Amino acid sequence: MSLVLYYHPLASFCHKVLIALYENETPFEPRVVELSDTSSAADLFRYWPLGKIPVLYDRDAARAVPETSIIVEYLAQRYPGPTRLIPEDPESALQVRLWDRFFDLYVQAPMQTIVSDRRKPSTRRDSHAVDEAEATLHTAYNMLEKQLRDGGWVVGEELSLADCAAAPALFYAYAAHPFGDQRPRLTAYFDRLRLRPSVARVIAEARPYLQNFPLREALPERFVTGASH
Repeated sequence: MSLVLYYHPLASFCHKVLIALYENETPFEPRVVELSDTSSAADLFRYWPLGKIPVLYDRDAARAVPETSIIVEYLAQRYPGPTRLIPEDPESALQVRLWDRFFDLYVQAPMQTIVSDRRKPSTRRDSHAVDEAEATLHTAYNMLEKQLRDGGWVVGEELSLADCAAAPALFYAYAAHPFGDQRPRLTAYFDRLRLRPSVARVIAEARPYLQNFPLREALPERFVTGASH
């Protein structure tokens, strides 16, 4: 097997790559990395000294590929499958890349600020940073409510890199700052997305680790179980 993925089942950015792999049934060898375990993380740091997961290693090419968007693009180029995650049309591809960055920068990043703050002792929490993160999520959700259409995906009618980024970002962000009843398109989109087999599989694999997520109690049970309601 050529591909090895260094990842952790709870990590949201790892979910983005796993969804891409599962969507096209791309064979790979999973390597769970515990960053606190030196032996577990040794190969990861050898291939990518910054120590960020996920990292994809292609044995056939003797090449390490870091950074989630780059990994998915690499898979699309070197290991394509029936789901074209990067559209052939240049304008559509540009839109997919834009919304991929949108989810990483304006949903994932503020979500992680809120989650990280929850991990801190109460005396070290930063309410100002949390307020700013919640404001960013509020704006991002409103933009998504305008972007999304009934029954489709983030960009057009085909699942893409943008949706791979959306799934984990929205899954955890909901616990940090719920969507609210005033955003029915966003809620319907995410319900549709989390039931996609590739996404449901990633969530199922994360389930044993969710007890370690600081905002676990804020996740709706249907998000965790995969139920439609």
